[in-house]
Amino acid sequence: MILVTGATGGLGHQTIESLLNTTPAAEIAGLVRDVSKATDLVEKGVDVRQADYLDYPALVQAFQGIDKVLLVSAVAFTDRVHQHRNVIDAAKEAGVKHLFYTSIQRSTNFVMTEVTESDLATEAYLKASGLVYTILKNGYYFEGLGYMIGSEVPEAEISIPAGDGKIAFVKRTELAAATATLLTSEGHENQEYTMSGSEAYSFDDIAREFSALAGRPITYKNSELAPYIAQKVAAGFPEVVANFLAQWCAATKHGMLAGTDNTVERLLGRKPTSLREYLKMTYFPGV
Repeated sequence: MILVTGATGGLGHQTIESLLNTTPAAEIAGLVRDVSKATDLVEKGVDVRQADYLDYPALVQAFQGIDKVLLVSAVAFTDRVHQHRNVIDAAKEAGVKHLFYTSIQRSTNFVMTEVTESDLATEAYLKASGLVYTILKNGYYFEGLGYMIGSEVPEAEISIPAGDGKIAFVKRTELAAATATLLTSEGHENQEYTMSGSEAYSFDDIAREFSALAGRPITYKNSELAPYIAQKVAAGFPEVVANFLAQWCAATKHGMLAGTDNTVERLLGRKPTSLREYLKMTYFPGV
């Protein structure tokens, strides 16, 4: 039986949806903090189990009878290492055979304060746990582009502190589908996979695609971090979130998200969504 944590969150929920395409619902479990938010999964026959990453006894109980666990990493701004260790320890105590962990792509040694150190600590702890593991170094979601530059087509300029850096974007639904394939196939014991897109794009590339789709010139300007953070705060983001978005921009500038990999493409059996396809469906629907 496969259990997916964070089952009401974006990646967790979409991974379960993908699993349901090939796996009987009776063989799938979802871990949630609030069962009332998982009624759709219950209706589909998924075994919904309640536990919080901080509630160790509940985790041990929730993992009873489970063979594989997908640990969707805890959100930033929390004690991620403590939470992840709880899940790993509880899985081991409950007799789980194989644990998959969703880390973040690291194509360079750039350190993101909120995620890099906790990812490295979690990966080391998992490897030392004695559990069979698979580490998924997930690329930056295409869906995250809207947080970086906004959800509307830029008027004339994209201003962002990303330098000449590139991102090998991956659509979250496609990442979920690839993850589901890993969970239901063999040969991934003690392996690490980079789950990024097959192509990497700079913000010059993004501006160029926007220009072609909008039919007017849209350019990219490399800005400084401070004015970008101020712009995000003015747009309504809490300062801590604005700073976090700026971290992603800095990570882009330093190449952390640039490495392309064919793992997602291979698992999907097709080319993943391209930049133009994503921009067209998201920013120009119906065109």
